[in-house]
Formats: sequence, structure tokens, C-alpha cells
Amino acid sequence: MNTYPLAATDTATMLRRNLRRARRYPSLTFFIAAIPVVFLLLFVFVLGGTLGAGLGGVAGGRAEYTAYVLPGILLVTVAGAAQGTAISVAMDMSEGIIARFRTMAVARSSVLTGHVIGSVIQTMLAIVIVMVVAVLIGFRSTTGPVEWLAAAGLLALTAVAISWLSVALGMVSKSVETASNLPMFLVILPFLTSGFVPTDSMPDGLSWFAENQPFTPLIETVRGLLLGTPIGNSGIVGVGWCVAISVVGFLWAMRLYERDPGA
Repeated sequence: MNTYPLAATDTATMLRRNLRRARRYPSLTFFIAAIPVVFLLLFVFVLGGTLGAGLGGVAGGRAEYTAYVLPGILLVTVAGAAQGTAISVAMDMSEGIIARFRTMAVARSSVLTGHVIGSVIQTMLAIVIVMVVAVLIGFRSTTGPVEWLAAAGLLALTAVAISWLSVALGMVSKSVETASNLPMFLVILPFLTSGFVPTDSMPDGLSWFAENQPFTPLIETVRGLLLGTPIGNSGIVGVGWCVAISVVGFLWAMRLYERDPGA
């Protein structure tokens, strides 16, 4: 009868623990935002003039490319947080803290949920920083507050999905070093999408992959919500991917938590 209130209380406790760790290691939060900002500045100021002209819009050039590339950079920000989450979980596993929690009267899901919520908070803070920089260099949205809230909600949902998968990757890793490498494919995937160039400009095989991987519908939906471009069924597909990845990550992480003798 009291299971759910206790689980919520335990989750809040674990979240506070993870937020304190984030304060103790601010460089991790900084790099979650700093790397996407560097990518944004690089693509806009080094490549934006040429790539923007190739988009074929009325404005052309750097201004148009800033608007085009920002959704891809936002998804890079979300994916980039995966490494930090996996490392944090792997540190808990290697230091024996999870083993102590397992001997205590603590809701088992709360230990991992605390990592996920903490990661989502860090990710959303990083997204705010990236958005501020984007506005400073010329990004202007053509939609209203409702679309902005919808975009923020979709990015948060994506962060939840990536975080659960990252928790599982951290638990399956044999060392912190391994945990830092396993999520790298998540960082690479956003670059193989429509986030930086249209997919029809890619070779056939790569174009097919880009159009059918999870990040492309998410990027197209965020772009539509911020710029008013057509979304089609990308929103439904993107949310479906997020739900599927969240469920797989959660079930995988909980299975590892339950069966690991060192947990």
C-alpha cells in the first residue's frame, strides 16, 4: 500500500545524491553544453556560408544554415549526455555503492531512476545554454510558445530515453573506461541524419539509413516546431522511438540490477 510513496521518496533521495555529484564535478555538466556549442559555432561560422547557400532558400548563407542546423545540435546535446550518465553508473558499480543500496530498505528502481532524472536535468540545462548561444549568433524562431513547449517536451522525452539506455550501458560495462566508450555510437548517430545536410544529398545507402534511424524524425519534429516547417508523421515516429528506447533501456537496466552479484 505504501510502496509508491516510498519509491517516490527514495527516488528524490537518489536524485539529490546525483545532483550533489553534479555540483562536485561541474566540468562534466560544462562539457555536456560546451561540446555542442563548439559544434554549433564550427558549423555556422566555418561551414554555414557554403552549406546554407546549398539549402536553396530565399535567404541562403549563414543565417539560413543556423536555423537549419540548430535542431541537429540540440539532439547532439541530448546524445552527448549519455557518456556522463554511463560513467556515473559505472562508478557506482565499481565502488560498491550499488551493493550497499541493495542491502538497504530502498526501492530498487529508485537507485537507477535517480540517475535518469539527474541526467535529464543536466541535459535540459545544457540545451538552454545551447539555445542562448544560438539566439546570440542569429537564430530566430518563427513559431510561438506552444510550439516551443512542445519542442522542449520532445527533447526531455528523448533525454529520458537516452538516459535509460545509458544507465543500462553503464551497468553492463566492466569498468569506468569501458562505460566512457560504449555510448559513443549515440553521439555519432545525430551526425548521420538530416540535422546537418538534407538526406537526399547523401549516397543511397547512407540516405536510407539516415531516414530510418531514430534521430532523424526527432530532428525533423524539433525543426518543424521551432521553424514552422512541415512535420508530417515525424512527431509520432519520434515519440514512438523514444518510448521504445525507454522501455528497452529500463527493462535492460533493471534486469542487470537484479541479477548482478555485485549490485
